[in-house]
Amino acid sequence: MKVAIASDHGGIRIREEIKKLMDEMGIEYTDFGCECETSVDYPDYALPVAQKVANGEFDRGILICGTGIGMSIAANKVKGIRCALVHDVFSAKATREHNDSNILAMGERVIGPGLAREIAKVWLTTPFEGGRHEKRIQKISAYENEQ
Repeated sequence: MKVAIASDHGGIRIREEIKKLMDEMGIEYTDFGCECETSVDYPDYALPVAQKVANGEFDRGILICGTGIGMSIAANKVKGIRCALVHDVFSAKATREHNDSNILAMGERVIGPGLAREIAKVWLTTPFEGGRHEKRIQKISAYENEQ
């Protein structure tokens, strides 16, 4: 699995924690920034990650900002992206099993690094169930293709 990860200025701490987790898990990743604590624009980080996941360069993406909201909104504008904003372990598991989410968004001002690691670990290791959920994903994809 190859993961693209990025944050804006509001998510640097958790991004570093998730990178450590992926190192421990032996997951290949590329960090797309940001490298500063001054204010930056989250679409400048969310959109490139989403595009790289959508075009198949990466299997999944992880985005972190202050709340995760801006990153998830931006990422979901990219065709083929199913970015889930998650702040609990149950939702991390459910969004992989039922929604086949390909990007995880989290907010550093909402959760701490310990919970973020738990969420990311569950999200990274949970497979998509397929079955009855597959047709729902296909309906979303069909709608995207009509636009």
